[in-house]
Amino acid sequence: MKPFSERPYRPCVGIMLINKDNLVLVAQRIDQRAEAWQMPQGGVEDDETPRQAALRELEEEIGTNKAEIIAESEAWIPYDLPSHLADKVWHGQFRGQTQKWFAMRFLGRDEDINLATAEPEFDAWKWTPMATLANVAVDFKQENYRQVVTIFSHLV
Repeated sequence: MKPFSERPYRPCVGIMLINKDNLVLVAQRIDQRAEAWQMPQGGVEDDETPRQAALRELEEEIGTNKAEIIAESEAWIPYDLPSHLADKVWHGQFRGQTQKWFAMRFLGRDEDINLATAEPEFDAWKWTPMATLANVAVDFKQENYRQVVTIFSHLV
């Protein structure tokens, strides 16, 4: 296993799903005991574009495709995992993730969100104001979320 500082970032997409009330969806990971909410996210497969990955991840993680992409971050935004997690996640290959972010407008109803997907990652979800995203996120994602809020704040 490479030393932490020599590991690459895993290419990933993040999704800021915004409802008609300009609130953002966050969900609680199934594998966390502490309360830590996150927006849907996931890796980019070799055979897909980040845009395709974002649409796929939305459906895989929250069970709906009732959304349209309304904005995309220009830059990829990285975050480091804490070293004790980086050694366990993704077989220790990566130091964290670098994320291309997509803002999506939710076109469905709350009943269209279904966390009981083929491979569930979340056990709860809620709508939250965009301004509070960093406050509800796990520590190591807070700076990333602040940057995403700055990029997409004009949308609400």
